[in-house]
Amino acid sequence: MKALVLEGLNKPLIEREVEKPVLNSGEVLVKINASSFNRRDLWIQKGLYAGIKYPIILGSDGAGLVEELGQDVDNKWNGMKVIINPSSHWGDDYRAQSKDFRILGLPDNGTFAEYVKVPVDNLYPLPGHLSYAEAASLPLAGVTAFRALFKRAGAMKGEKVLISGVGGGVALFAMQFAVAEGAEVYVTSGNPEKIEKAKFLGAYGGANYRNSNWVDDLKGQAGGFDVIIDSAGGPGFKQLIELANPGGRIALYGATNGNVPELDPRRIYWKQLSILGSTMGTKADFESMIDFVQKHQLLPVVDKVFGFNEANDALERISKSEQFGKIILSQES
Repeated sequence: MKALVLEGLNKPLIEREVEKPVLNSGEVLVKINASSFNRRDLWIQKGLYAGIKYPIILGSDGAGLVEELGQDVDNKWNGMKVIINPSSHWGDDYRAQSKDFRILGLPDNGTFAEYVKVPVDNLYPLPGHLSYAEAASLPLAGVTAFRALFKRAGAMKGEKVLISGVGGGVALFAMQFAVAEGAEVYVTSGNPEKIEKAKFLGAYGGANYRNSNWVDDLKGQAGGFDVIIDSAGGPGFKQLIELANPGGRIALYGATNGNVPELDPRRIYWKQLSILGSTMGTKADFESMIDFVQKHQLLPVVDKVFGFNEANDALERISKSEQFGKIILSQES
């Protein structure tokens, strides 16, 4: 089968012919129609991720058609259109993943291939209102956003929610989910066009974090925020403490801007704030996310679709943060 293989640090993705996966009991073989890129793929390419090994087939997200069943798999799955939950072995503690937690695309070969094998328990019927490309947008970013927003930060209808860095996959899903829940949503971005696109999708307003007065701008628009969803960390994180309402919750699922300097603990305890780490989600989180998407008939935002021979162009687009929505790798012939 054909696959995109990462053979070393800072190497490009190379199309190779590799062996088709051999199924174990309880596993299925899915012919991938579409997969999507995550910033995780870029970090692995650049060596900025734990447990890296080469060669590896990247790709955590995928949607396609079940083509082969392993032993002890119900025949109902044969020929079914499916979306794949990329994670497994969360463990018994809902609060945090176990040391055995793993994600497709590292350490296991992922979805940037013609076929991928997965446990049947990781499959879900493709939501009927979604295309393969839209469905492939959902898994990793969708469950990360859903857990951070609802399960960790407990966002509710009528609350004021701030999503930082709108345009990336997780941030956009968090925004769409919060809007669908009936929250009053605001966003930040370094690109004014992305803020306008977010407002078109239901955000009340936003601010450009490159402007020196972005905090005052948001205060003028919203006053303060009950829930803040952030992926950046870095120097700007202390400004989120300033923007949080008393009793506010800040969920952090990334640190693209690095460590947070000079954080004032007095502001945190006096305002009774909760700072909540979050990453990926449980099987129950994933199922709840899919149910939420179907209930509200939500459509993931697809930024651009690339072919197999354009995969490195897709990674370059992510590295420049040019996207608004998910970047798709199409494998339909």
